[in-house]
Amino acid sequence: MANFNQVKPEKLQAFCIEAMCRAGMKKKDAQISAEILVTTDTWGTLTHGTKQLRGLLKNFRDQRMDVNASGEIIAEGPGWAMYDAHISMPLVVSHQAMNTAIAKARECGIGMAGIKNSGHFGAAGYYAWMAAQKDMIGLSLCNVDPGVAVPGSRVPVLGTNPLAYAVPAGKEYPVFLDIATSVVAASKIYAAQALKKPIPENWLLDKDGVPTTNPAGYPYEGAMMFMAGHKGYGIALMVEILTGILCGGAFGSQVVSWVKKIPQPVNQSHTFIAINIGAMMPIQQFKDRMDQMIREIKAAPKAKGSDRIYLPGEMEWERREKALKQGMSLPEDVAANLRGVAEDYHITIDDYLD
Repeated sequence: MANFNQVKPEKLQAFCIEAMCRAGMKKKDAQISAEILVTTDTWGTLTHGTKQLRGLLKNFRDQRMDVNASGEIIAEGPGWAMYDAHISMPLVVSHQAMNTAIAKARECGIGMAGIKNSGHFGAAGYYAWMAAQKDMIGLSLCNVDPGVAVPGSRVPVLGTNPLAYAVPAGKEYPVFLDIATSVVAASKIYAAQALKKPIPENWLLDKDGVPTTNPAGYPYEGAMMFMAGHKGYGIALMVEILTGILCGGAFGSQVVSWVKKIPQPVNQSHTFIAINIGAMMPIQQFKDRMDQMIREIKAAPKAKGSDRIYLPGEMEWERREKALKQGMSLPEDVAANLRGVAEDYHITIDDYLD
């Protein structure tokens, strides 16, 4: 019987690759996608990892994404490129676009790649980390279908519009942040729905614009709230401009949900930026300065009851190290989705997760 308590990342990755190949994806594309999803699980970001595989493959079956399509550069210059994803697998075209941004940054110091006509790309942080692994600063942005009320409204106006950055360091962990501009990512509300649990009062408004702890009606009624009020709203709007507007894709009410039961293609836009540190200063000098800053922050006097100060991403790196050594425990909502994938594609899951 499949054991979800000590899952080895490499076995989970093999299962995901098999499922995607059976869904019609090319093996190389399946390998890239599985790497992204499983890495996300190892960080402990379980709402955005392999739990999402079943929904992504369903988008193929429902013809909301095209399993045979590929992303294509439709315009470019020395330091930038624009892709049309052609509703292909969003994880694959996003991986391709960040590699393009990295290549442009090697030549120009800063590189940018945008995508239109894409879909849900998983965790924004993975693509930022791609740049950090190349000794660059990485940024990753995405617009999402409206699910968040702007200050003064009682209906969704903008998406959760996530952004992420990753910065290499020397002996310390890379600094790494991946956040929705809403109080929480929508996936956490869906997780609460699946587990039939209440949510904190500052996550969601009901249909009248009043804060609620009941997630049951979302996304068909009510709206999420932005982090930090008008400040989160302003950041989400910047993400919308740098993705949907600048990439020539859908924006605002034109963006379609990847989880709702509707026939239209998913049409999100993404933007990836890579900053070549070595073009501006010696990379070791930068890493030494990063280490110095990190240690200064961690050495700050601690508040009463606090035994440790964390940098953004530090918890994720420690979880990943543990997952790679000991395996990871997947909660029931993730396990249920993986069992569903196995059923959909007639895979004996025990062969992978025993």
